[in-house]
Amino acid sequence: MRQLLAEVEARRASVMDAARPAALARQRANGKKTARERIEALCDPGSWREFGALVTAAADTDVTRDLDAPADGILTGLATIDGRWVVVSSQDFTVYGGSSSVVGSLKLARAVDKAIDSGLPLIRLLEGGGHRIQEGLDARHFSSAKGIFNAFTRASGWVPIVAAMLGPCFAGPTNHAALADYVVMVRGIATMGMAGPALVKAGTGEEIDKEALGGAALQVDETGAADLAVDSEEECFAAIRRYLSYLPDNARAEPRRIACADPLDGNPAERRNEALLDLVPANLRKPYDVRKVVAALADPGTVFEIKPTHARNVTTAFARLDGRPVGFVANNPMFAAGMLDGNACDKAAHFIAVCDAFGLPLIYLIDVPGFAIGSKAERNRMPRRSAKLIHELGIATVPRVSIVLRKGYGLAYVAMCGGRGFGADACYAWPTAQICAMSVEGAVDIAYRKDIEGAPDPEARRAELIEDFKDRLGALRAVEHFGIDDVIDPRDTRRLIVESLLTTPARRRLDTPPKYRSIAPI
Repeated sequence: MRQLLAEVEARRASVMDAARPAALARQRANGKKTARERIEALCDPGSWREFGALVTAAADTDVTRDLDAPADGILTGLATIDGRWVVVSSQDFTVYGGSSSVVGSLKLARAVDKAIDSGLPLIRLLEGGGHRIQEGLDARHFSSAKGIFNAFTRASGWVPIVAAMLGPCFAGPTNHAALADYVVMVRGIATMGMAGPALVKAGTGEEIDKEALGGAALQVDETGAADLAVDSEEECFAAIRRYLSYLPDNARAEPRRIACADPLDGNPAERRNEALLDLVPANLRKPYDVRKVVAALADPGTVFEIKPTHARNVTTAFARLDGRPVGFVANNPMFAAGMLDGNACDKAAHFIAVCDAFGLPLIYLIDVPGFAIGSKAERNRMPRRSAKLIHELGIATVPRVSIVLRKGYGLAYVAMCGGRGFGADACYAWPTAQICAMSVEGAVDIAYRKDIEGAPDPEARRAELIEDFKDRLGALRAVEHFGIDDVIDPRDTRRLIVESLLTTPARRRLDTPPKYRSIAPI
């Protein structure tokens, strides 16, 4: 027994970092941690429980027989983060560039199945390319297509899925990350895209460097394919830990509540923040940063913004209210006046889906002049993308509360859960609110064009009509026919939201016909 155990431990030691100094040095020379060091940096000390460390590559052909692939290029196992169990896989870039392999894919499939069966969050630490060429160019290896992407779709919405892009991640890792709920990139080091520069050149003739093709400036800031760009792996792992802190282990578990340490009031739920009286200007033309409103309403220090550099005209953020995790969706007039364009709709729709999957109530702060219009909006498929936002709200089952801060215009107001269109559990307006079907100026120009043109002083007549209609758009007018619940003092907003959530079931039953599914607009 002792001799056999010694052989096992010797085999195990041969795949550890200490036995591979050259590979370790190459990785560190590029400013990156090894696959094992990343797990240690992300997870609680001493909690890593690996499975599949002793596997070897599928040496069943002349091409693959001599492959030296420790752990077959991917580490899989369980660990704890802040005391809660998670499933982790970490690609090893020092093993054939972190490429996907036959036996390695079996390990990954086992990890995903474990996350599904045990209801545990799944974390992917990614760095590498697509399929290992030595194995992928063999029909025996590739024809089965494996079941990994089917497994990811099964896991989606059941357990939180997080992906960290820690180096070159073109092809396979990008496809995996696209099915994750939250994606973090290390700026200047990580890349992602459907194919790398070499394959792009071979397939299309286009010459482009990897940063321009798939760096964080493109994939985080512009396209929103990833959620956050950070400057180091340590920041990446800190963001992952914080993201998970708002979510339950799975869709049937309760999100974790953390006692609110609120220095402003003896009763955190009833805190009245005087700053709320001055954060939103009554002048509709004056911009402001809605993130300050979110921070004033939330428990101190609990706001965690999702996609903070992408589609900034809408703010999406996790936060806590009296210790309870919630999701804020807020128009931000600092950018494009808070208008909802295609990117903003996509960003908000995905955020709604995540919150609904994991039981976080939705808090809408409305100040929206409408959806984007014009030829550019049409080319960007605005009708379908706006419908996607509406669709996600329509199928959501979590509580939702809406507050109109200023503008609530057109269908965008409805898509932001304004009024009673989507059964808000509470819907309020601040005294600064103005609610109508469209911009007053545009409506007057269309409907009263002949009246204005025929007036002795067209500009004066136009101004008169605009002022007359604006008198009909205020918050008190909105409440008269019970379109909203109440016009509230901004300082009472936090208390009213907390009370609404306390008196609302955690889930609502969708009153739908006996269909099998809804069909997403995109």
